[in-house]
Amino acid sequence: MAEELEHRPGLSLFWRTFALLALLIFCSALAWLQLLRTQEYEPRMLRNAHQIASVVNLTRTALMHTDEIARVSLLKMLADEEDVSISTREPQDQFMPYGESALEIQIGQELIKRLGKNTIIASAVNGNTGLWVGFQIEKDSYWLLMDPERLNTVSGSTWLVWLMAATGLSLVGAALMARLIDRPLRQLSVAASRVRDGNFNASPLDEHVSTSEIREVNIGFNRMAERLAKIEQERALMLAGISHDLRTPLARLRLETELSVTDEEARAFMAADIEQLDAIIDKFLDYARPGNLAMEPVLLMQVIRGCVAPFLKRSNFEVHIDVDPNLFVLAEHVELSRVLSNLLENTRRYGQSTSDGITRVDLVARVHEGWVLFRVRDHGPGVSEDTLKNLTQPFYRGDAARTSATGSGLGLAIVERSMQRMGGTFSVFNNANGGLMALMKFKQAHVPQDQKPTAEACAAPAAT
Repeated sequence: MAEELEHRPGLSLFWRTFALLALLIFCSALAWLQLLRTQEYEPRMLRNAHQIASVVNLTRTALMHTDEIARVSLLKMLADEEDVSISTREPQDQFMPYGESALEIQIGQELIKRLGKNTIIASAVNGNTGLWVGFQIEKDSYWLLMDPERLNTVSGSTWLVWLMAATGLSLVGAALMARLIDRPLRQLSVAASRVRDGNFNASPLDEHVSTSEIREVNIGFNRMAERLAKIEQERALMLAGISHDLRTPLARLRLETELSVTDEEARAFMAADIEQLDAIIDKFLDYARPGNLAMEPVLLMQVIRGCVAPFLKRSNFEVHIDVDPNLFVLAEHVELSRVLSNLLENTRRYGQSTSDGITRVDLVARVHEGWVLFRVRDHGPGVSEDTLKNLTQPFYRGDAARTSATGSGLGLAIVERSMQRMGGTFSVFNNANGGLMALMKFKQAHVPQDQKPTAEACAAPAAT
């Protein structure tokens, strides 16, 4: 369950914060745009339309009450001072009705409403663009041409451009804000990963940042890492002391047993007890070993060859190997040997067949999407489901069916911890056809052809 949670896909804090800020900014921009259109822009355009209607009415009234001589002077004054041009409307004139957007159509309707139903509002007459207003004075028809900027209508594409520009600038600001929030947490995440891998003194967090909350977290994390580093140093010193202080008297006991005990059977039992104590000390040291490893490409068959060889001398131990002799995994050679040796020892102790007492082990490796899946399976009685989930717990001893031999209860716990240190995974389960199966997952390593070992080193050991 922990592994599934660790690899569960999801948005990072940066992208989640950025997405929320972007959504907030976009919705705010739309709301302000709608508010501007309804409360400011549209009313202003309607007021401009009323002013244009007033200019047209005043111009029409002036033309109606002036004689022909004064009318020429009036038209010249309107063209010079008001930027208004009046021309006669001919029946053959070709014009384009004014209004493309909904707002422009509304403005045109408002002008017709104020000027009369016979009024024509056009955006071009005979190919000349502008704001053209067609009106009548008695039986004569006229065109009044004004600058279309008087209405100052903005097209939908212009609004869209401004909206995109404002949104783009806002998103840049949102990205900067999200980055400022995400950066200290990302640094904390990287530092926590290094501490998890055993690098307690690598890249301490900044204790002088301006944000007080982040500063307190960084200070607390650095002190915790320093404390863990000290504990790790004390543990390494303690392990060295255990190795020296216990093995020295054990060596003396073994020598005294060989010299002082005359009964051969009793001497053999005492020597076996001493060897078991020595093996238990090795298990404790293996389990408590520090987690820093130098990873490198390791030829899997070469490790199998070295680990299987001691077990092949036993008459009741058989091994079947199905592994590509040129398969490399990313691991640490000694640690990988320790893993395989513990698994083989576990199958030797608890994986005997119930029919003839022979231990049969299958070693199979397959490559899948850049990973190497390595299976170690025995043909023994297996374990119960309640026992299965606790097999990798330190000092746990399985059910009676698989505990006929003595041990420390650390074998599979050492394997799981070693696999974690090498960046792989380890799981154990009952095989459908009987027996217990251990599944390991390594990263595949690629080695140039000229650096590969010789065929003798890759050859599989003969099974017994």
